[in-house]
Amino acid sequence: MTEIQGILLAAGTGQRFGGHKLLHPLPNGELVGMAAAHNLVTALPNALAIVRPDDVRLAEHFEALGLSVLENAQAEQGMGISLAMGIRASADAAGWVVALADMPWIAPETIRSVVQALVQGAAIAAPAFQGRRGHPVGFGQQWGDRLQALQGDHGARHLLQAHTNEMILLPTEDPGVLLDIDQQGDLNGGGATVD
Repeated sequence: MTEIQGILLAAGTGQRFGGHKLLHPLPNGELVGMAAAHNLVTALPNALAIVRPDDVRLAEHFEALGLSVLENAQAEQGMGISLAMGIRASADAAGWVVALADMPWIAPETIRSVVQALVQGAAIAAPAFQGRRGHPVGFGQQWGDRLQALQGDHGARHLLQAHTNEMILLPTEDPGVLLDIDQQGDLNGGGATVD
C-alpha cells in the first residue's frame, strides 16, 4: 500500500459550455483545467489525470504540471468509467482524492485537509462550505473494489448517498469546493454551484 493518490477527472465533453472549457482561460489568464490540476498537484504531487484520447493539448498541459495522464477511450460513457480507470491504475494506494477538472477554485489547503482525514482513518471525507458537501471527495482504501466497478455518468454519487454515515465533513471557509464551471458565465469566479 502506497500513499494517497490524487485523481483528476478531465474526460468530459463540456457540451453545456459550448467548447473545450478546460482549455478556456479564467479571468486571470490561467486555463480552467490547469488551475484545477495545479491545485491538486500542489497538495498531492503524485496525481494522475483521466482525459479523452483526442485531447492531446490538455494531456500535454497536465504532463507539464507533473501529472500522469491516462486516456479513457470510453469517456463518452460517463464519469464513472473514468473514475474506475483511475482507481484501477492506482489500486495499491492507501486511498484516493477525486477532483474535478472544471473546479479551478479549490485551495490546495482544502485538498490537503481531505488527504489528512484519510491518513487519519476516515472512510470517506469531503470539505463542507456553509454546511454543504463539496469537492474533492476522499475515499479510503476499503472502497477500491467498489470504485473500480463504477460505470455511467454519476461517478461515485450513489456510493456517497448510500454511505453518508461513514463520511466525515470537513468545515472549510473555501467557497471553491462548491463552484464548478458549466457555462461561459461561470468563468468570472461565481461558478455554478455543484449538486
